Amino acid sequence: MAATERRVALVADAGIYAGPELARHLAGRGHDLVLGDPDPDLLEELGAAGVEVEVVTGVRNLADPAAADALVAATLSRFGRIDAAVAFSGQIVTGRFVNSTIDDFRKVISGCMEGPYHFLRAVVPVMVDQGDGQVLLITSAAAARPTPGAPLYSAARAGATMLARNVAGEVARNGVQVNAVGTNFMDFPGFLIANGATDPEVRKKLEAQVPLRRLGTLAEFAAFCMAFLDGTSRFTTGQFVAYAGGWA
Repeated sequence: MAATERRVALVADAGIYAGPELARHLAGRGHDLVLGDPDPDLLEELGAAGVEVEVVTGVRNLADPAAADALVAATLSRFGRIDAAVAFSGQIVTGRFVNSTIDDFRKVISGCMEGPYHFLRAVVPVMVDQGDGQVLLITSAAAARPTPGAPLYSAARAGATMLARNVAGEVARNGVQVNAVGTNFMDFPGFLIANGATDPEVRKKLEAQVPLRRLGTLAEFAAFCMAFLDGTSRFTTGQFVAYAGGWA
């Protein structure tokens, strides 16, 4: 176990979506890191900055209960504690409800609810024992409003968000914060491809749906998340914030 004066943050998936930017922002705010499945370039960048990093591979699928357990075990083995932990997961299932199947429902529940459950179940008891800790669950802004074309996804995301809020109420007396943030209309390859927005004309139509008339960047989203993770704001728990340019 390393002796360190720095806070320790766990980023469940540092290889995709907001993971790399979350790792960079946490490192810049004095954290050593445990990263799930990071890219080599990110590791080189963090190493050059003097950040202690523990890498855990094969843990991208948080619906597998072994993934969260492996992340937590590696964190405790290397650093002995977890000051902050952040995770995102999900499985987008689109289409009208009246055309859906029970297999569609099971797929979205596995991707959008089982993953968050396993992550919270692995991380939160450690923080309760410590009497301190911050957890941020990244869900979707679709949790905040009915979403035509994705009713199962919207409902499952709302379930994960409410799970986080309920856990927060249960462990607040133990000094543990649990919050959720939900995104939509983010400028990253997966979102652009899924919506056909690699075509500039399609992107313009997509941006027109956003009150701020643009897509959000992962760098600004990661900066927003720091208030829930970096130890500077310790009086907010059980909250959900939609990060979607005013859409929700």
